[in-house]
Amino acid sequence: MERRRLGKASLELPVVGLGTWRTFDLPEAQQGTADAVVEAAFDEGARLVDSSRILGRALDGRRDEAVVATKIWAGSTEEGRAQFAAQLGFYGGYVDLEQVHNLVAWEDQLAWLESEREAGRVRLLGATHYSPTAFGELERVMRSGRIEAIQVPFNPVEREIERRILPLAQELGLGVIVMRPLGGSGSLIPGPDPRELEQLGIETWAQALLKWALSDPRVTAVIPATSDREHARENALAGSQPWFEPSQRRVVERLAAA
Repeated sequence: MERRRLGKASLELPVVGLGTWRTFDLPEAQQGTADAVVEAAFDEGARLVDSSRILGRALDGRRDEAVVATKIWAGSTEEGRAQFAAQLGFYGGYVDLEQVHNLVAWEDQLAWLESEREAGRVRLLGATHYSPTAFGELERVMRSGRIEAIQVPFNPVEREIERRILPLAQELGLGVIVMRPLGGSGSLIPGPDPRELEQLGIETWAQALLKWALSDPRVTAVIPATSDREHARENALAGSQPWFEPSQRRVVERLAAA
């Protein structure tokens, strides 16, 4: 699997990761499901993981291999610090990429997170948002010089970041992690007739969507979410060259709009 540098930071990561939002909201009795998904993804080279508590248990014995990207989502610094303390317990005492989720109280949260970065308990800082209505504020955070990465939605039907966010990230040397590469809640799945995919040289529609995003060189990584072991394996296989030519990306766009 190809690896890309997270912006100007020293951290390199495989381009396909593993999202866990909702898909890993499992009872402890189903821990084996999470363990199997992580094993399948890691066996194919995935290392970036977007976090949940059950994921922390699934990483037992593999934490040093993983790049854990997690989030602070809190309206106060007290709540944010409490979330961070719990994360340190889940993920072996440090977080690779700590992100202020949906820009909630971002100035207050970054103020103390920068100290955690200096102390080595956080390697890199980032910010996320899912809505284009907040991209103006996201640009402000990007220009602040206080973060190394952003996480935003990007797929053939959600392309708002192409206008300003991707060019700005490239200008500032920020990493770009793509959420919702398969559409919101996997809305672009299952996709077209598999015979339509032969011209793209891939096996699954999910792979087509992931390669579509990764074929933009400004994108660092994608984090498709799944609770299915085989889907995790298939998704990870999308992280290798060759990338799509512009004509192939247009084919994916046409199929996604159909």
